[in-house]
Amino acid sequence: MRTKSAVVVFVSSFFIGACGPALAAGDSPGPKKDAAGDLALIDTVVVIYAENRSFDNLYGRFPGANGVAKASASTRIQRDRDGKPFRELPPIWEGLTAKGVTPPITQAETEHLPNRPFYADDPKGFKLSYGTITRDLWHRFYQNQMQINGGRNDKFVAHADSGALVMSLWDGSKLAMWKLAEKYVLADNFFMGAFGGSFLNHQWLVCACVPYYPRADTNPAKPSISVVERDGVTLTQAANSPISAMDGIPKYAGDGNLTPDFYAVNTMQPPYQPSGNDPAKDGDKAYADPKNATTLVPQIEPTIGDLLSLKHVTWAWYGGAWQDVLDHGNKSPVPNFQYHHQPLNYYASFAPGTAARAEHLLDGGLAGKEFIKAIDDGKLPQVSFYKPQGDLNEHSGYADIQAGDSHIADVVAHLEKSPQWPHMLVVITHDENGGLWDHVAPPKGDRWGPGSRIPAIIVSPYARRGYVDHTPMDTTSILRFITRRFELPTLHGITVRDAAIAAHGQKPLGDLTSALVLKGK
Repeated sequence: MRTKSAVVVFVSSFFIGACGPALAAGDSPGPKKDAAGDLALIDTVVVIYAENRSFDNLYGRFPGANGVAKASASTRIQRDRDGKPFRELPPIWEGLTAKGVTPPITQAETEHLPNRPFYADDPKGFKLSYGTITRDLWHRFYQNQMQINGGRNDKFVAHADSGALVMSLWDGSKLAMWKLAEKYVLADNFFMGAFGGSFLNHQWLVCACVPYYPRADTNPAKPSISVVERDGVTLTQAANSPISAMDGIPKYAGDGNLTPDFYAVNTMQPPYQPSGNDPAKDGDKAYADPKNATTLVPQIEPTIGDLLSLKHVTWAWYGGAWQDVLDHGNKSPVPNFQYHHQPLNYYASFAPGTAARAEHLLDGGLAGKEFIKAIDDGKLPQVSFYKPQGDLNEHSGYADIQAGDSHIADVVAHLEKSPQWPHMLVVITHDENGGLWDHVAPPKGDRWGPGSRIPAIIVSPYARRGYVDHTPMDTTSILRFITRRFELPTLHGITVRDAAIAAHGQKPLGDLTSALVLKGK
């Protein structure tokens, strides 16, 4: 008798929106023998989500992939806010390295860079190591769309708060995850599920929806409503905004967390602890203060977890350092827990005191200790999501590449030795691009995405070996696989995305099976 199998999906930061009817009847084939093979060979799914890297930023030199060498001159050259090419890139505002890094690379040292991508680890340039923390960059809903600029990808610098930093790349060939990509499958046409940042893209991972704040204009969240042009994409510039990106960071009339029709697209805090917002002074200590402008109201859209529970499929979200933060509060630089990276903590069905919360929102442990223990003991549920703690997630501004890469590679090494490995699928990806440039235009979809291209690695005994998968995919491709494998209803956001992709004449988004060989085993 074979052991239970596991599908592990590592994702580095996406959501879609609360969009109409919650569910559509699933019409994709279940775990039967079909063109993809016998999906029942895989019976446990684990999702692990890293942070904030574009594909080109880490894998732009990967052999056989659509990397930087294939970028056209028009996408390599960045244009100013007036549409004219820069003669040179603006400096990296406030410097290349994060505050506290020694020796620092100052703003003055980044002046006069040529108008093209550059390698941060170039031995003839800035000579950074994978262990250097660089400054953070804007990675927000409207800015991402303005940077993509209709697929031209030529205004990343123009609509950034970090100047030239958006054009930085790394030679990732010495990273442990690069070696795994060489051994298994690297997807080079995989896009973040939604435009923008981590908050929204985590929601897309679990819900394929965009959170909603009813009547936000008459509630505490009113200051968070964005001011947007009629096109629904462009933020309205403030009167005192610098005309050119060479002169400074753009300013907007209202760069908020909510759309004008009250969808939450940038970081709002969970309504339940652990949250970035404290409890109300005389309120329930398990809740965040609902009067805080950035506390999101509890959400009621169905999630992939709800659908799995309805089918009696076991599952869990493992949050790195979850219990430590609940018990002792957050600390920096370790674990630097990120509250908005826990997407299910926004949903009423997982509110404090519910049985669902106790069963499904689990502690991953400091440095993933509890998650790794479940792996080693062969006790992973059929579907698992793992979110590394902040200092191990590769996010610019507070984490380096090396620590997160080594941590995830170590987790994969445990998975490869797990009793569940013989029938396991592991997908390693990032939540979003972190504001970093990529040369490939995302597919034309719906209002919410897909956004920029990100790395994704598929690891499994059933994975093709040494393969670069060019199939168009996005974060919802993970949900597509889970839906297909366990014969779930299809989340409404996926149905909307598919219709939009088809309406634009784009190739259908894949469900990961193109990376697998499931026949004859």
